[in-house]
Amino acid sequence: MDSGGPSGCGRSRRFDVLVAGAGPAGCATALPLVRAGASVVLVSPVSSPDWRVGESLAPTARPLLERLGVLDGLADAGHAPCHGNQAAWGQDALTAVDHRLGPYGEGWHLDRTRFDAALLEATRASGARWLAGHVRDARRHRDHWQITTGEGDVLEAGYLVDATGRAARLARRVGAARTRSDRLIAVAGLLGPPRKQAAHLDRTSLVQATRWGWWYTAPLPGGQRILMAMTDADLLAAGVRLLDPGVWWTQAQDAGHIRERIAGWERPPRRLRVLAAGSACATPAAGPGWVAVGDAATATDPLAARGIVTALATGLVGARAILTDRAGDANAMAAYARRMTAVHAEYLETRAAQYRREQRWDTPFWDRRH
Repeated sequence: MDSGGPSGCGRSRRFDVLVAGAGPAGCATALPLVRAGASVVLVSPVSSPDWRVGESLAPTARPLLERLGVLDGLADAGHAPCHGNQAAWGQDALTAVDHRLGPYGEGWHLDRTRFDAALLEATRASGARWLAGHVRDARRHRDHWQITTGEGDVLEAGYLVDATGRAARLARRVGAARTRSDRLIAVAGLLGPPRKQAAHLDRTSLVQATRWGWWYTAPLPGGQRILMAMTDADLLAAGVRLLDPGVWWTQAQDAGHIRERIAGWERPPRRLRVLAAGSACATPAAGPGWVAVGDAATATDPLAARGIVTALATGLVGARAILTDRAGDANAMAAYARRMTAVHAEYLETRAAQYRREQRWDTPFWDRRH
């Protein structure tokens, strides 16, 4: 067991479980493991003070956050309520889903940096250790892993958890294949606060389809707003000039419902961020002594609004697989891998049905999805 202090690894370098990544998936894996008595270390880079994309949290996260013991703290952390989703999809008119009418109530528009920091703080407070850095290499030696970080630390762990996100760096290093279904990317900008406040503050996310893809926008705590254009990477190179902030802004103004939501802003942001947003999965998502969780196991299209919920859910299930394996069930890892394959297959069917609802355009982006 680890004898180090709460702010680092201390002198001990041997742990029951090493988690690469300290986002929602990594913390959701570490928390139940620590509470079950395992020694756990999370290895991740120091968080950047820059803004994070991934701000909407669906109401279905409530029971998962409650199981992790962090739900009560979320309500007092300065996040804004999300009352539902609106979409101009398959037609010009908006359709709406009101979260408040569902079984879990409203969701959240998150301050994502604060949310991730609070999860990590709760994980460390439970007894997990955190080490600033990144895993450079991991090699299996009989019943344990020898891990080397890019900062020169050498650690040992009985189990390895890949919570590195879409890159799935560790899963690929230990032999998993990374299967991509598309090349969707997000060109994102952070707006605000606006010069002119709207007559009423909306508390819903909005999606609007276009010829080349679709727009997404949502309000954030503090009066800011996220605005993202979604298209395929090769279409950007072929002429959809969304990397130019001026063109990006003009395209947003051409989308009527989006234009209404950003009416208080007079100019585009100075800088746009380009982020991978395609669907992908690791095959397998687990093996002897390791599991992949979150986007490393199953990365989904932002249209599905599953990102953080999937991170939390797979973290909890991945932790249970490790505990079951430790208890002597030789089938635990294979069962987890089969479950992740089934989860991703179900998601792909749902995604295909969602895209088939939009039939207004015969363009490369939509032809690929029809």
